[in-house]
Amino acid sequence: MVDASRSDHANTATDSLLSVTFADLEAAAARLKGQAHPTPVMTSTTIDRQTGSRVFFKCENFQRIGAFKFRGAYNAMVQLPEAQRRRGVLAFSSGNHAQAIALSGQLLNIPTTIVMPEDAPTVKLIATRGYGAEVVTYNRLTDSREALAQQLADDRGLTLIPPFDHPHVIAGQGTAAKELIEEVGALDLLLVCCGGGGLLSGCAIAAHALSPSCRVIGVEPKRADDATRSFYAKTLQTVENPDTIADGARTSSLGTLTFPLILHYVHDMVTVSEAAILRAMFFLWERLKIVVEPTGALATAALLEGIVNEPGARVGVIISGGNVDLKQAGKLFAKVTKTPRPQPHAPWAAELS
Repeated sequence: MVDASRSDHANTATDSLLSVTFADLEAAAARLKGQAHPTPVMTSTTIDRQTGSRVFFKCENFQRIGAFKFRGAYNAMVQLPEAQRRRGVLAFSSGNHAQAIALSGQLLNIPTTIVMPEDAPTVKLIATRGYGAEVVTYNRLTDSREALAQQLADDRGLTLIPPFDHPHVIAGQGTAAKELIEEVGALDLLLVCCGGGGLLSGCAIAAHALSPSCRVIGVEPKRADDATRSFYAKTLQTVENPDTIADGARTSSLGTLTFPLILHYVHDMVTVSEAAILRAMFFLWERLKIVVEPTGALATAALLEGIVNEPGARVGVIISGGNVDLKQAGKLFAKVTKTPRPQPHAPWAAELS
């Protein structure tokens, strides 16, 4: 268990490596006004009682396209010069960034091409095509999405916007935490899921500026723990083809931009099991009545399992998205066997059958 009161903030990155500032987040917020939804903040007396904390859930599952990714995609695309807009944009994504780029392209009249894995959730494939994007699929076990995307971009003269390692994308994602803190006030702790690190690094920048004493902790699946390994090794680590239900966290490594930002602004990284992710999804569905995808439940899982523990604290939790196939979710939830509620800070009592 991680005691969130301990202070071992890694501050090894130099200012020259920090590609995004809070001023960039403020500019992104201005561009997103009237385009991105100001998503709701929800609370739960049950979770407050179990954790001994005051918990605020920033519900990005209610964002356009059902995830925080719209913020970064739109912020990046709206700044493109006219010549690049006419040629079009290309992106690679397991789903949410794909939808975000596709919708932003529709809103800005920019043609979009998306490289997606063949096994991406059906709901995300359908939605991406529904927003008018051309979808090119690949085999995640044998193909390099980055290489395929770069080849397509070069052949067609398209502008490649990566899912997380881009300063305008990072700045856009950080507006989620900016909104949260501006609405609820200073926080003691902020929990954010981590895949490639765009949301985590952006939110950490916001917390540092608006709530300087707030500790920021990133959460990722145990089966996809490249960011945690990188954080402690202070060098980029990779996990090839991570096998986790949290498809948004199936990145092999952090980015060259997100990594130094995380080292500079994030205080700790923790991991959660696949079972814990399912328990958190089920809990949020049952108690808050919201649909959350596996990646979106990562931060909540760390809190409910007692992995992060700070009684009496004001805790912010970013729920990153809700794009889950409901039929698939039903099958997953069928594996969760509920047992009596735990005491505060004990793991939420449920097991996979």
